[in-house]
Amino acid sequence: MIRSELVQKIADENPHLYQRDVERIVNTIFEEIIEAMANGDRVELRGFGAFSVKKRDARIGRNPRTGESVSVEEKYVPFFKTGKLLRDRLNGK
Repeated sequence: MIRSELVQKIADENPHLYQRDVERIVNTIFEEIIEAMANGDRVELRGFGAFSVKKRDARIGRNPRTGESVSVEEKYVPFFKTGKLLRDRLNGK
């Protein structure tokens, strides 16, 4: 599902809301999650999962095309851990 499909589904299920308002709500939620993660905070949506940021240390990597060693700088990457409810539903429990 892409963002526009999510907006459309929420708008269809809530006919009392305008689609532009639903789109603004969805965008605000995503922006707040992004902002919190950019600040290094953890975002937990109960039953769904938790978004966090993990640090990857600097290391020596390899260029797969040439085999040459290259330096890879430290970086921060997003990490998502599923919640128990989501895991259970995926596994048919």
